[in-house]
Amino acid sequence: MKRIAIIPARGGSKRIPDKNIRSFCGEPMVAHIISAALSSGLFDEIHVSTDSKEIVKVVAELGLKVAFMRPPHLADDHTPIMPVLKYVLEEYQGQGLSFDTVAMLMACAPMITAEDLRGGAALYDSLKGKRAVLGVAEYPCPIEWAFRREPSGVLVPTQPGMFSVRSQDLSSAYYDAGQFCFMSSQRILSTVGAGSDEGFLGYPIQRHQAIDIDTMDDWRFAELVYTSIR
Repeated sequence: MKRIAIIPARGGSKRIPDKNIRSFCGEPMVAHIISAALSSGLFDEIHVSTDSKEIVKVVAELGLKVAFMRPPHLADDHTPIMPVLKYVLEEYQGQGLSFDTVAMLMACAPMITAEDLRGGAALYDSLKGKRAVLGVAEYPCPIEWAFRREPSGVLVPTQPGMFSVRSQDLSSAYYDAGQFCFMSSQRILSTVGAGSDEGFLGYPIQRHQAIDIDTMDDWRFAELVYTSIR
């Protein structure tokens, strides 16, 4: 069974300029997930999907060749990820290369290790491709206790009457950690549009690995966490 890792890495980050290649603890951000993918020994091909020549250059310095660029119509702020993955698979098919399994690895996932990827792949393989596997993290507190904050500052319960329920009487809830996903090529190639959020099996990772890096505050926090665990 052939596996490909696809790392989406657009060049047009606005909140953190050059986010995917900015130095994170001494290395370009994307270098961390590339290193994990290479060390895992899982993949027949690792492809960085980018529209940026600068990212191509950095990736080449890390030892990977970008086989082809992402076209502009798949590189704007509103493009869903599934059409990007589909484009990559179709381009490789045009070169005579096909893959059974796709691992989508996010460029900003510096906490993910080769061991995490091997664990996700093992779970996926145990299902014989019948379900996709998504890296997830547990919410730090019950989602039933959530509030919505009105413009006036007033807090409105999203689930009225649940705030008084004890945490031990509530089930754990999980969210997409935004780090990695394993799925079949067939699922991607048959998907129309953005795809569905149904049919996934969760692979839990630790909460500190699930930092969503969207602002410089997130970045600085992630670097503190990274240096404390490495």
